[in-house]
Amino acid sequence: MSDSPSAAAAQRKALVLFSGGQDSTTCLAWALERYASVETLAFDYGQRHRIELECRHRVRDELIRRFPAWAAKLGDDHLLDLSLLGRLSDTALTSERAIELQANGLPNTFVPGRNLLFLTFAATLAYRRSATVLVGGMCETDYSGYPDCRDNTLKSLQVALSLGLDGPMTVETPLMFIDKAATWRLSEQLGGQALVQLIVEHTHTCYLGERGALHAWGHGCGHCPACALRAKGHSAYLAAQGKGLRGGLA
Repeated sequence: MSDSPSAAAAQRKALVLFSGGQDSTTCLAWALERYASVETLAFDYGQRHRIELECRHRVRDELIRRFPAWAAKLGDDHLLDLSLLGRLSDTALTSERAIELQANGLPNTFVPGRNLLFLTFAATLAYRRSATVLVGGMCETDYSGYPDCRDNTLKSLQVALSLGLDGPMTVETPLMFIDKAATWRLSEQLGGQALVQLIVEHTHTCYLGERGALHAWGHGCGHCPACALRAKGHSAYLAAQGKGLRGGLA
């Protein structure tokens, strides 16, 4: 990930896998800062936390309202029905089951093939929409060990997609090698506290689909792995801010 967009990147069109969560919202802001035109895509696969599909519209609206320069670049939104994936998957993300580790060491929130299918369908749509960049919030730093979030998996898929489409299709993962605290910091770097607060108030991450009370880090049950990771990252982000402030005053 480069610190600033190149002239070539600024002329390209991107399609962002946008669920309405913290990571995908940060990635959407990252793409809007870099590319000439950006569209968004979400998937309905029967996820328990499908409330994110509703939150994403509010997030887009707030981005348009609060960031006029980005609003000029933000194009169409797309929603694809992948309910078949939910029917094929027996996971804690697609059925009412307790979240736990499986015998293979992966949590039962792992939906096999999800990101592979997401990016393949995204590439198909991008081809039709004349976009040459796919942007996703996959990360192998603070994550649950999902094999389809790993950098090697996505690099391999980028090659396969480009070969299969007979043209370059770049898969960008700006969060791949940063932790959740750094993801919060990236949001601040991209859009200041206005973007951080937008993410706190309007995005959704909780696996159980719980909105409930608004915590310092956002809405959620506060106990599932997604909430725990988000809350821990937010605390580390605030702690680092405090250290920086004290250092500046010394």
